[in-house]
Amino acid sequence: MEHLRIIDSPQSVNLQDYDPDDTGKLTKRDALKELEKLEEQLAQTQEMLYAAAQRSILIILQGMDTAGKDGTIEHVMSHINTTGCHVWSFKVPTAEELGHDFLWRVHQHTPARGMMAIFNRSHYEDVLVARVHQLVPHTVWQQRFEQINHFESLLVASGTIIFKFFLHISKDEQRSRLMEREDDTEKAWKLSVADWQERHFWKDYQEAYTDVLSRCGTHDAPWYIVPANKKWYRNYVIAQALVRRLAPHVAEWRTALEARGKTELEALRAYRAEHGTNGALPKSAEQTDDSNDQVLKGRDA
Repeated sequence: MEHLRIIDSPQSVNLQDYDPDDTGKLTKRDALKELEKLEEQLAQTQEMLYAAAQRSILIILQGMDTAGKDGTIEHVMSHINTTGCHVWSFKVPTAEELGHDFLWRVHQHTPARGMMAIFNRSHYEDVLVARVHQLVPHTVWQQRFEQINHFESLLVASGTIIFKFFLHISKDEQRSRLMEREDDTEKAWKLSVADWQERHFWKDYQEAYTDVLSRCGTHDAPWYIVPANKKWYRNYVIAQALVRRLAPHVAEWRTALEARGKTELEALRAYRAEHGTNGALPKSAEQTDDSNDQVLKGRDA
């Protein structure tokens, strides 16, 4: 899958082995052309997901500030029907959320069957920010890796298909994007002193992400390391990963929907054979309507 690295089992990961500038020798023009097709396919996939209502999809986006989480949602998901999809961003925990285990607030936003959910940041913040800023003791966040794996296994066993994308950018690229925000008045609302303050912890975050990728990539809930310095390539490889992995499920959903359609069509033909094509109600229903009319007439009298 181009130069997209998939971590689908516990293993040693070194982010320095992955070039965030990588484009898989693909040109921007070709990538954008292919992205249009992938977006259409993704929209059709979501339609099948919604109609079949057999599985759900959870897409997790993680990365440093400016890595492109919002941009990914805007471009890759541009054709998605919002009726069957919701986006959730996990902010600083509320007092109520802090009164529960760290996964309590997350479980409430996981998708039901037929639905797609996108997490713009996620439960992984509790082994990233919580670790870097020492919000909890070392012994606490160390246990969370295994707890997260168990949580995601539960979701998978319940029918959720999980995608986890780490948007890998360089420190220089982040600086460039932060400076662009200052120069673009339309993006000034995104400015935050905290973004610059967090850059002082870049090394700590890279170490934290390394542990996340090394310890929480599983067969059913793999991590995808996405070269994200080039936004167009980031969008292309994420869309491609979604479409390719979901293809076998689409075939299953299509078969199920065809069987459902056949059953409904046979039922409709049987109804037509008995009542014709004028839409007449069954006698039992007509009798019920007559009874209702009598009741209404009695009230009017």
